[in-house]
Amino acid sequence: MKILVLNGSPRPNGNTAAMVKTFKAEADANGHSVVDFNVCRMNIKGCLACEYCHGKGHGECAQKDDMQQIYKELKDTEMLVLAAPIYYHGISAQLKCVIDRFYSALYPTAPRTLKKVAMFLSSGDNNMYDGAKFSYDGDFLGYLGLEGCGIFTNHDRDVMKKIADMAKVL
Repeated sequence: MKILVLNGSPRPNGNTAAMVKTFKAEADANGHSVVDFNVCRMNIKGCLACEYCHGKGHGECAQKDDMQQIYKELKDTEMLVLAAPIYYHGISAQLKCVIDRFYSALYPTAPRTLKKVAMFLSSGDNNMYDGAKFSYDGDFLGYLGLEGCGIFTNHDRDVMKKIADMAKVL
């Protein structure tokens, strides 16, 4: 299975990065192909709401920045993993920017290959995940109809084992 991991944490050695590392190691060990982007290190601008992608662009975004790398991988991705710290009850701005730019690639439907999604979240407070969970449930499970493989947080007991176990059964 081809898996696209989008890491929205600016901390290269933080909790989010550790969850991504655990997942990637286990998925690789089980024969999956994992493409991993740290979107905080990429030059990705916000959506302009210009509608070029749904008119003259025929699904292509008018902006030509590092998001093109993600679009290229997304075309045949089977699973999407969204990983981010929580800032003010939601995912990091860097990952939110990428999700907003999915408008050209995932609206009105996702690529036929995309079937599954998972989310890795990290926060200093155990009660800060509702905004991210709302997006996961509404945007990815509800609207796109993807199969949910779970939301994993740094507050979950044995979170690294749970992430590794999920990667084994994909």
